[in-house]
Amino acid sequence: MKNFILKRRYFEHGTYGTLHREDGSQVCCMVERPFLNNKKRESCVPEGTYTLYPHQSPKFGNCYALEAESLGVTRYGPSQRTHILIHKANHPSQLQGCLAPGVDFGFVGNEWAVLNSTAAFHNLMDELAGAPAVLTIQKD
Repeated sequence: MKNFILKRRYFEHGTYGTLHREDGSQVCCMVERPFLNNKKRESCVPEGTYTLYPHQSPKFGNCYALEAESLGVTRYGPSQRTHILIHKANHPSQLQGCLAPGVDFGFVGNEWAVLNSTAAFHNLMDELAGAPAVLTIQKD
């Protein structure tokens, strides 16, 4: 199983990070909601180790879902948080607790964002190749 590390920085307007392979090379940038004590639909998930599973979402199609029972996150419940997905989006305001990849960071409109989420998402999906993986989330 492939292992990835998400190194995050926290701001009141969002959480921004970079996703790295085991060898330290960067895969993409990531954007999430700000940390609000793991509040459902409004907060990024807590730091820790998650398993990434391929997931078919009615809204987002093929994507990946995070799961870590010990952190209260499962794909289908019962748990504190369910359906925490990695899918295409550019702004934290477009997310409900999920994560979105981008090729870089930038200021779009009136909000910090990741840029070109579609391209980054497709590259990440190719990298994951439809297999489960391990994601460790930590403060940068």
